[in-house]
Amino acid sequence: MAIKKSELYSSLWKSCDELRGGMDASQYKDYVLVLLFVKYVSDKYAGQPDALIEIPEGGSFKDMVALKGNIEIGDKMNKIISKLAEGNELKGVIDVADFNDSDKLGKGREMQERLSNLVAIFENPALDFSKNRADGDDLLGDAYEYLMRHFATESGKSKGQFYTPAEVSRIIAKIIGTSKVTSQSQTIYDPTCGSGSLLLKAADEAPTGGVTIYGQEMDNATFSLARMNMFLHNHPTATIWHDNSLSSPYFKRDEDENNPASSHLKKFDFAVANPPFSNKSWSNGFDPFEDLYGRFELGVPPAKNGDYAFLLHILHSLKSTGKGAVILPHGVLFRGNAEATIREKIIRRGYIKGIIGLPANLFYGTGIPACIIVLDKENAASRTGIFMLDASKGFVKDGNKNRLRHQDIHKIADVFNRQIELPKYSRMVSVAEIESNDYNLNIPRYIDSTEAEDIHDIQAHLLGGIPDRDILALDDYWQVFPTLKVHLFTDGTRTGYSQLCVESAQIKQTILTHPEFVTYTQAITELFEQWRTKHTPTLQNIAIGSHPKPLIEELSEDILQTFAAASLIDKYDVYQHLMSYWGDIMQDDVYMIALDGWKANSDLIPSQLIIKRYFAAEQQQIEALEAAREAISSQLQELDEEHGGEGGLLEEGKNEKGKITKTSIKARQQDLFGEPDTEDELAMLNRYLDLLEQEAEANRKIKTAQKVLDAKVTAKYKVPSEDEVKTLVIEDKWLTTLAADIQSELNRISQALTGRIKELAERYSIPLPKLTEDVEILSSKVDEHLTKMGMVW
Repeated sequence: MAIKKSELYSSLWKSCDELRGGMDASQYKDYVLVLLFVKYVSDKYAGQPDALIEIPEGGSFKDMVALKGNIEIGDKMNKIISKLAEGNELKGVIDVADFNDSDKLGKGREMQERLSNLVAIFENPALDFSKNRADGDDLLGDAYEYLMRHFATESGKSKGQFYTPAEVSRIIAKIIGTSKVTSQSQTIYDPTCGSGSLLLKAADEAPTGGVTIYGQEMDNATFSLARMNMFLHNHPTATIWHDNSLSSPYFKRDEDENNPASSHLKKFDFAVANPPFSNKSWSNGFDPFEDLYGRFELGVPPAKNGDYAFLLHILHSLKSTGKGAVILPHGVLFRGNAEATIREKIIRRGYIKGIIGLPANLFYGTGIPACIIVLDKENAASRTGIFMLDASKGFVKDGNKNRLRHQDIHKIADVFNRQIELPKYSRMVSVAEIESNDYNLNIPRYIDSTEAEDIHDIQAHLLGGIPDRDILALDDYWQVFPTLKVHLFTDGTRTGYSQLCVESAQIKQTILTHPEFVTYTQAITELFEQWRTKHTPTLQNIAIGSHPKPLIEELSEDILQTFAAASLIDKYDVYQHLMSYWGDIMQDDVYMIALDGWKANSDLIPSQLIIKRYFAAEQQQIEALEAAREAISSQLQELDEEHGGEGGLLEEGKNEKGKITKTSIKARQQDLFGEPDTEDELAMLNRYLDLLEQEAEANRKIKTAQKVLDAKVTAKYKVPSEDEVKTLVIEDKWLTTLAADIQSELNRISQALTGRIKELAERYSIPLPKLTEDVEILSSKVDEHLTKMGMVW
C-alpha cells in the first residue's frame, strides 16, 4: 500500500532530526542532503548508458547500504561519494561534508550506528526515485522542500539564510513573467542564489522546455546545495558558480565568456534575488567607486549597507527588455542620503514596475519586514507610475514564524499582474505623486491599510439610539439583504438615530430566517453545486498514473472563478478552504489512488465513512447503549457527591484511594453484618452496588455491539466495488467536507452581522442619564442600609 506523502516526509525529518545529536541543523543538513542526492541519482541513473550522471562502480547508494554496521562506515562513505564526484565533475560539491568527522558524528560505535541508521532512513522503499516524474509531481522535489524548510527553521537566526521561503519564491515566479518564456535560449539569473530555491521556482513557472539557469553563491556549503538542488529538480545543465557576485561577478557577455578580465557582464532576460539584508561588508574585495563593470553609475551605496549594491548589480545584469524581482528590507524604500539619490534616479528611469510589501517575520535569517521590488526595463521609458501592494496583513502563524497562505500568494499574484486597485491593499501611484513625496517609496504613504476606528457616538451614549452612520456602515450586507434592515431597525425618536426592533437574543434568528438571507444561502450553495457537478467526473477519472498537481490546479482555479462574483464571500477564502483540505487530506488520498488505484483501506476511507453509509443503525444502537450507560454513571456520580463525603452513608465504602468499587462495598457490607442501626447505610451500599453492576452490564453490551460493528466494517473493506470506493471517497469524504467549509463561510457571515448589531445595541442600550439615575437609586439604598447599621457620615 502506498504511504502517505505527508507521513513519509514527517517521518523522514523526525528520523534525521533524532540522529543529528548535538550538531547544529545548518551543519547536519549537509549530510542529509548529500545522502538524498546520492540516493536520487543512484535510483534514477544507475545502469543507464549515456545518462546525465554516471554512477561508477563502488559509487552508488547501494554501496552505502552494504556498509551498514561496518566499523569503518564513515571513511568508506567518503570514498563512495568521492568516486561519484570524480566521475561527474562534482568535486567540491557533493564531497564537502565529511562522513568520518568524529567531532560531529561521534566516535567508534556511535558513528557506526548513527550513519547506519541514517542510510537506513533513505533505504525506505517509499523513497524510490527511479520513477520520479519531471512534471511537478516528483516525490523528490517535495521531500527536498520539506527538509529544507525544517532545516532553515531549526538553524537559528543567523544560519537560515540559505533558504527563501517557498511561498515568497512562488509569488516572484508568478509576477516576473517566466510563464511567457518561448525559448530555452532565454535566461534567468540569481547573483545570491543560496540553495537555489528561488531560481528553481521562477524557472519552473516557465512552459515545458524552461529557461536556462545561471546562479552565483559565495558560501561554499550553500553553493554545493545549489548545485545538488539543480540535479534534484531536473535542471542538471544549470550553471552555478562559487564566488562573490559583487567583487567577482563570473558571468560575462557571450563574446567575453572566456575572458576573466572582461568588463562586460552577461545580460539576462530575468533576474531574481534574495540577497543578505543590509550587508555591512558588501564592498570587500573591490572598489565600488572604480567599479570595472560600471554598475554604480547611478550612485555608490553607503559603505556599511549593501542593499542597493545588489539592486544595482541586478539592474546592470538585465537586458534592455529584462525583468526581475529582488527581496529587500523596507528601509530601501525610504532611507536617505546616498540611497535616496540612487532611489530617485532609478524611479526617474522607470525601472521599478511595482513594490509588494510582505508581512514581518517571514524569512529565516531575520524577523524584519521585507518587500519585493519588481523591475521591468522593457517598459521603463513609458512608465508613469509604480504599482504598490500592501500584503503585510495576509499570513498565518506557523510556529515562531509567519507564513503566507495559498490565498495570500494567489491574491498577490492576481492583483499585481492585473494591476487591480483595491482599497487598503493596492493602487497605482503616479511618479508625480512619488516626486511630490521626495521619491520616498514607503508604502504607508500611499496605501493606508489601517482598520477604520470604531468611533463611539456621544449623543447616543447620552440620549440612546443607534447611530444611523453605524448602520449604514453595514451597507455591504444591506446591498444583498435590502429589506432585512427594516426587520431589524426602526426609526428612533431623533433624526440620525434608530432603534433595534427585535430582542437582542432574536437578532441571529431574524437574520437566518429572513427570506433574503435564505435566498442568498441557496445561491451560494448552488455555486458550490455547480462546481461539484462540473468536477465530479474529473475526480471519478483519477486512476493509476494520474498527476495530482495539475488536478488541484484545475480544481482550485475553477473554484476561484466560480465564486468570483459571489457577494460577501471572499473567493480567496473559499480557495483557501480547498487548498488547506488538499494539503491536509486530499493530496495524500489522490497520490495513493495514483499509485494503487481505488483500493479500500483505512487511510483512504476512515471507518466512520463506512459506518455512516452502511451501518448507521448499528452505530445508533451503540450510541443508545452509551447514553444509557452515561445515565447510570451520572447517578453513581450524584450518589458519591451526596453521600460520599464526611459523615455520608458511602464514606466508609471507599477504598484507600478514595474510590467506591464492588470490592470496597462488599468489604463494608461484611463489616456491617449483624451491626445494629445500619439499615440506611446498607440500603445505600446496595443501591450503589446495583448501579455498578448495571454500569458493568452496559459496558459489556457496548463492547459486544462494538465488536460486531468492527467485524462488519472490516468485512466491508474487503468487498466494495470500485464504484462504492469512489462514492465513499469523493462524495462522502471530499465533497462533503468542502460543502461543510462553504457552510462555515455562510455561518461566518451571519455571525459577523449578528455580532456587530448586538455590539451596537448593547453599547447604546442604556443612556447615561438612566445610568446616573440607577447609580443614585443604588447609592440611596446603600446609605439607607448603612444608617440602619449605625454607620452614618
